[in-house]
Amino acid sequence: MLSLRLPWRAAGRGGTRASSAPVVRNIDVALVWTIALLLLFGLVMVYSASIALPDSPRFANYKPTHFLVRHAFSIALGVSLGLVAFAVPVRVWQTWAPLLFLVGLVLLVLVLIPGVGKVVYGARRWLSLAVINVQPSELMKLFVVLYAADYTVRKQDYMQQFSKGFLPMGTAVAAVGLLLLLEPDLGAFVVIAAVAMGVLFLGGVNGKLFAGLVVTALSTFALLIMLSPWRRERIFAYLDPFADPLGKGYQLTHSLIAFGRGELFGVGLGGSIEKLHYLPEAHTDFLLAVIGEELGLVGVMVVIVAFYWITRRAFEIGRQAIALDRVFAGLTAKGVALWIGFQAFINMGVNVGLLPTKGLTLPLMSYGGTGILVNCVALAVLLRVDYENRKLMRGLA
Repeated sequence: MLSLRLPWRAAGRGGTRASSAPVVRNIDVALVWTIALLLLFGLVMVYSASIALPDSPRFANYKPTHFLVRHAFSIALGVSLGLVAFAVPVRVWQTWAPLLFLVGLVLLVLVLIPGVGKVVYGARRWLSLAVINVQPSELMKLFVVLYAADYTVRKQDYMQQFSKGFLPMGTAVAAVGLLLLLEPDLGAFVVIAAVAMGVLFLGGVNGKLFAGLVVTALSTFALLIMLSPWRRERIFAYLDPFADPLGKGYQLTHSLIAFGRGELFGVGLGGSIEKLHYLPEAHTDFLLAVIGEELGLVGVMVVIVAFYWITRRAFEIGRQAIALDRVFAGLTAKGVALWIGFQAFINMGVNVGLLPTKGLTLPLMSYGGTGILVNCVALAVLLRVDYENRKLMRGLA
């Protein structure tokens, strides 16, 4: 039976100092602090961005602290689940990876069943539970990282072959993509496909096969956009949002106005005008625009540097694990880096008008229960990889 005994618990009665010493040596404290500060910064900004929402008819029955309380609960639950995830050895995550992927597929099917999946803004993406709405696409991001890493390790001898190396994984990702497009949730599919391809590439897939995969993926996305009028209109709105500022370009124009008002140091915390029912989804997809307006370029740069540092550190942990012959652990760490870094890049690009508008939140910061939970668990797994790396290196020293 799996023991969830936390690694830093004292084996005997050595006292607080003796029991806390191993965690200081074996955990990247700087990484923990950076994650914690982003979570707390996000909590403050979600409150600032959502405090005026009860003034609108849609949220008339909500208190000003409604989203603050729910987001704080999500963070607390996410940290608790992260502690449990950290206590699970990486070898156990490898054993569970195929099962978790199947569970994710089942959840993606369940969410499409009328009466089971919850519809919001015309998209069926949530499963309503007693306390929280679960978004299976967010869970699948973590499950795909684990499954792709496990698959690469199991199929290492066949990674140069199409039928035994690439095709099974490609089919699995295509199945996930089909279910996500039925919701629809193209943004989540883009992230999942990019992470799966990235892990395969880092795992040593044949270069020609990978190039073919990239061309096929880009062609598929282009075809999906061209065959979907509303997606095509969104692309054109992104290219020139001020051509239709009251229609398709509404969100982006107000996001750009928010950044323009913020200038270098911002208008001050809580002083945003755009969050007052001008900028839709200010507390979720466009949280960075509120940060830009209230805290200016300085606030935005702090967020960018923090995500860059987390992504780079995750790659370093993964590279170190592979050097220690822990391939699954290394690919998992790099998969988490790809996921967090790529999704943060897309969200930031959307907010500043560099990329088409997509329904992707800013990891660790935007309002969204399932997203926060899964981010915390994924980063706990990353910290577990680093913890085991450090223990192994100390044993070899």
